[in-house]
Amino acid sequence: MSPTPAKSIERVVLEGRYIRLEPVEQRHASELFAVSYTPDASARYQWLPSNPPETEDAVAQWIKHANAGDDIYYAVIDKSTGKAVGRQGWMRTRPEHGSVEIGGIYWGLPMARSRLSTEALFLFAQHAFDDLGYRRFEWKCNNRNEPSKAAAQRFGFLYEGLFRNDMIVKGESRDTAWFSIIDSEWPVIRAEFERWLDPGNFDDLGQQKSKLVTRR
Repeated sequence: MSPTPAKSIERVVLEGRYIRLEPVEQRHASELFAVSYTPDASARYQWLPSNPPETEDAVAQWIKHANAGDDIYYAVIDKSTGKAVGRQGWMRTRPEHGSVEIGGIYWGLPMARSRLSTEALFLFAQHAFDDLGYRRFEWKCNNRNEPSKAAAQRFGFLYEGLFRNDMIVKGESRDTAWFSIIDSEWPVIRAEFERWLDPGNFDDLGQQKSKLVTRR
């Protein structure tokens, strides 16, 4: 059977159990600034192409610029508070080839290393594979960014290789590590996400009872 193109990605809300993904708008600026302007902001923005915003207006300008480009950015809304706690985007979208990347990720401290960030990733993957028919879901990062590489592998992405001297970012040379999940792998990975995200897998403090194991 010949591969077929995927559907184009549109700015739609993606609803989860713990979070909701909303196309980023100016109304998200103050909350995104609040989770970005932190004492450890420089470290948390180390691997992003931009520097930490110093004002709410800087976030508003970023949103304006982001929405004028080809990538589609989302605010991650914590459903328990109704507040934006991070953002992520669709990048390198190629529906004609059935390939898309998640990127531009900034998951604030309220959601980092939690079921919120895991569900945020899951909702993108689920929408890409199950709703839109993509064959390939990509994750890329600076090869020196060990936490990002570890997160990719935890989420089920397979390491594909290193693009040496791929970019110049913030005046430094970047070697880019490439990861992907493809459609034939997705059913098993999806089932593990669904098992892990079930409320029964968490105690009263929201701590996991068992780990996410996407590849065996």
